[in-house]
Amino acid sequence: MNILQNLTIVGFLVAATTLEVSGDAIVRIGIYNSPPSARWILMLVGAGLLFGYGFFLNLTPVEFRQVVGLYIATLFVVWQIINFMFFRTVPTVPILIGGSLIIIGGVIVTFWKAPVG
Repeated sequence: MNILQNLTIVGFLVAATTLEVSGDAIVRIGIYNSPPSARWILMLVGAGLLFGYGFFLNLTPVEFRQVVGLYIATLFVVWQIINFMFFRTVPTVPILIGGSLIIIGGVIVTFWKAPVG
């Protein structure tokens, strides 16, 4: 894989995870923090974003089994950013420590090439 291809993969993953987490956040707002008149509109917007997540994830130009590690690591990072943007919640120390392990695990799953044989 060359650098441009790796950037393309990361771009698709960032787009997918941003859509997923934003969709989840909007659905949550629709369920818990909206008047009944706006509830269904927010849920439909969230559902559209969640569809976009699945679409972008499956457009990623790498085998699905290889993308999972990097996807989970990217998901964790984007989740923390969106969580702060939507709900003004700062990650705690346990979340940061556990998240660093998630990121390390994602890198290992994605890039470690085990010997065949």
